[in-house]
This record gives sequence, C-alpha cells and structure tokens, in this order.
Amino acid sequence: MRTLWALFPLTLVLACERESNPSPPPTPIAPTVAPAAAPPTAQQPAAVLTDELAVGSAPPDFTANAQDGTFVHLAALKGKPVVVYFYPKDETPGCTKEACSFRDAWDALAKKGVVMIGVSADSADSHKAFAAAHKLPFLLVSDADGQIAKSFGVPFQGYTARQSFVIGADGLLKKIYRKVDVSVHAQEIMADVQ
Repeated sequence: MRTLWALFPLTLVLACERESNPSPPPTPIAPTVAPAAAPPTAQQPAAVLTDELAVGSAPPDFTANAQDGTFVHLAALKGKPVVVYFYPKDETPGCTKEACSFRDAWDALAKKGVVMIGVSADSADSHKAFAAAHKLPFLLVSDADGQIAKSFGVPFQGYTARQSFVIGADGLLKKIYRKVDVSVHAQEIMADVQ
C-alpha cells in the first residue's frame, strides 16, 4: 500500500506535464477551391487584407455613405490624390484638433484636387453634427463594425486607432502613417500631396 501512495505524486506530476505541453494540433489543409465571395455592399470593404499594406501597393477598396449623403467608392477616385484617415471618435480633443487642422489646410489641399475621407466608428448622425460644428469641408464615413479599418490593418476595438493613408492619383499607396502626431499631421499630408 505504501508503494502505491509513493507513486501517486509521480503520476500526478507526469499528468500535469503532459497537459502543460500538449502536442500542437494538426495543421488544417486549405481547400483547393475557395468559396465565392459576396459582392461588397455599402459600409463593407471589398476585401480584407491579411498582409501588411506597403507603399506602392493598391489600398483595399471600400464603399460607404458620407455624412452629407455622398456615396464614396474608393476605387472610383483613381485619378485624384486621396487621403483616408482613421480616427477614434468625433468631438474628442485629439480628433477635433486633427480634423480642424485638415479644415484649416483645406484650401491648399482642395487646389491639389485632394479627396479627404475621415473614418471612425461613429454614426452618420454623429459625423454630420461633428462636421457642422467645426465646418469640416471633407467627407466623414461611419465604420461601425470596423471592417474598413481592419481591411487597412488599423486596430479596431469598438473605436478606430489613429492612422492615415495617402493614395496617389495612380491609385497606389504613397505614404502610410501608423503613428500620427495631430499637431503636425496636416503639414505632413500637405507635403505628401505636393
């Protein structure tokens, strides 16, 4: 009997060791035929990218309605420089400062033909009030479920991280800002669209 109790701790240790170091699950085999994707709809990006976006690559396409009722289709803007900027929330200090700095630089940006699209999880009504309160002359798009943000690789946790993407008239990414300093960002964008 004593011998059995002496083996019990050894058995317990071995069992715990097996649990803490389980063998990895088998790698699933990818199907040879991909299922057909549903066509994009308003408020839904055309594709979700799994690879990191890079300068010189095409940005993910999306369609959405802006705060003023304008239908936005990113791919249809080819031929114009486009700035897609993601921000956390309407009427917060940093977001308001960033939006107002773009507003203050708008005359120069508009002369260059720039289309600016602000994207956050706020509703269209929130965007409409934000644009009216601060006289914002550019487009604000609602991305309530974060699908547009995710397609650009922008973190989304109920709100959007602050990042910007400059797209050249050729339709390719010219500059990617994964970190934004709102105090100088409008000047950076101005330099990018020269």
